[in-house]
Amino acid sequence: MSEKSIKIESISELHRLLGLPKPKHPLISWINAREIQVTEDRLGYKLSYEFYMVSMKDKSCGIEYGRNSFDFVEGIMVFSAPGQIYSLTKVIEKGDVEGWMLYFHPDLIRDSHLGERIDEYSFFNYEVFEALHLSEEEERLINSCVGNIKNEYEQRIDNHSNRVLVSNLELLLNYALRYYERQFNTRTHQSKGVVSQFEKKLKEYFKMEMHLQDGLPSVGYFSEKAHLSQHYFSDLIKKETGRTPKDHINDFVIEKAKSLLLRSENPISEIAYDLGFNYPHYFTRLFKSKTGYTPVEYRNLN
Repeated sequence: MSEKSIKIESISELHRLLGLPKPKHPLISWINAREIQVTEDRLGYKLSYEFYMVSMKDKSCGIEYGRNSFDFVEGIMVFSAPGQIYSLTKVIEKGDVEGWMLYFHPDLIRDSHLGERIDEYSFFNYEVFEALHLSEEEERLINSCVGNIKNEYEQRIDNHSNRVLVSNLELLLNYALRYYERQFNTRTHQSKGVVSQFEKKLKEYFKMEMHLQDGLPSVGYFSEKAHLSQHYFSDLIKKETGRTPKDHINDFVIEKAKSLLLRSENPISEIAYDLGFNYPHYFTRLFKSKTGYTPVEYRNLN
């Protein structure tokens, strides 16, 4: 890493960097955004956190996440997963920012039900501009849930601390999951536009024969065209259609394969390469999983 890059592996390191007192728990921390201070000598630094973050702040706090800035209005939440890169971009004095940040290390949830399910909360991999917008009632419930976590965080650690913290964290994330689904529903017109563009771009990809040079299209290719993160794009498509983008791509390819199998006598391997598969056996495996027949069996049946 460059000399202006810092990898923060523990909650204690984070507190030292922010000039805060020692954390009250080694694996989780609630931070009042008013206590954030970014001094001039820290500008330009890139930070890599090895823990999860949930935050709600009222305006830019001088931190960029990926290519985007934390520019908030009241009632907007952002989530990030371990390994994300943050950049310090401007001086911030204590009291400049309202809100809170909640950090928790993967070790806190590793042996829990939440640890088994954490990947289901795909919003940890959304971009900042895909933040969660809350109604007043939703914000009240979120702050109440976070308040419970904060109260437990401030207590003396005992045999029940981790269980109570993790159960409240899971409740918080389940609320967020519900509210993101509401957000997808209220933006259904915009979402349908993304779906139609996805279908159009998928057809164009094969019509322009891009698959012959670049192979089968990836979900990332279409999410980039939609100017969305891959996780947000995937969740949006699944919410609107009931199927993942990968399902759509595979179904489209299988329909083209059926036509090629019936219209030509080309070897199966040649058809596989013509569709963009690097290895014919991958094509055969996918075709059978989708139709119940191998390509040869399908051709003979028809």
